[in-house]
Amino acid sequence: MHVPYDTIPQLIRFRPDVVISAELGMRTAQAAAYRQLNTKSKLVIWATLSDTTEQGRGVLRRWLRPKILRHADSVIINGAGGVRYLRQLGVDPASMFRAPYTTDLAPFLSLPTERPDPVRHRLLYSGSLTHRKGLLLFLPVLSEWALKNPERQVELVVAGHGPLFPEMSCFRAPDNLKLKLVGPVPYIQVPDIYRDGGILVFPTLADEWGMVVTEAMAAGVPVLGSLYSQAVEELVIDGRNGWTFRPDRPAEMFAALGRALNTPRETVNQMAVHARATARETTPSTVAESVCSAMEYARRVAC
Repeated sequence: MHVPYDTIPQLIRFRPDVVISAELGMRTAQAAAYRQLNTKSKLVIWATLSDTTEQGRGVLRRWLRPKILRHADSVIINGAGGVRYLRQLGVDPASMFRAPYTTDLAPFLSLPTERPDPVRHRLLYSGSLTHRKGLLLFLPVLSEWALKNPERQVELVVAGHGPLFPEMSCFRAPDNLKLKLVGPVPYIQVPDIYRDGGILVFPTLADEWGMVVTEAMAAGVPVLGSLYSQAVEELVIDGRNGWTFRPDRPAEMFAALGRALNTPRETVNQMAVHARATARETTPSTVAESVCSAMEYARRVAC
């Protein structure tokens, strides 16, 4: 645990009108203490979490967080999972403002939404190769689907690196399943990865958001994603711009995978159009507006 010791002295020196403190750790606890010392200053907590990511937290955090949040004038969260978690801690929903992660979407929006065969059903994973991302749960299900559909050729492209790279390099796939590991990709080249992909696979076990979901949808790539990602929960509508599942339920994941791979190309191309339309609504400007609204609420309500 990182415990900064200079937070309160810095705030006393700066004398801010509004403090935005990220997460719910010791720095935010000190910001809450400063809020009590200087009642003219307002506190906005940026809580980058969800009810899924916070499972299994220790006793100290569970004891401290409600006490910190009691002093917040408003709270910024990513999505519905954050709302559910904070409501459990007694936070008023009226004081919550959603500000999901996003990026400059222009490079992704410039890509065509249509993909030809076989690209349209090519599966793509983009991100770190860690246990939390759920790939080791997804691969056996994908292999099972390939074995039960021997007439189909299935391809999964994995862009990224991490501690699971050696294990995935040794994965024994069925003959009709091609697993291609491309390794780490510079961010400037990431749009090219989406251009050559048809369906994003995101089987994460817990994600406070999931930027790859926003990127993929902007690029015209529907998402086959885990509901334990707030981005999937917020943006993906099953059957319209993607397919959803829970990765700790293999039968549910198998069924969603089958729906995705058996959806006709023309339908997936139309789903790509819907995906892009959804992603367009999550821009840096909309996020900035939400942050400003949280600050204005803090100053107005606390007056």
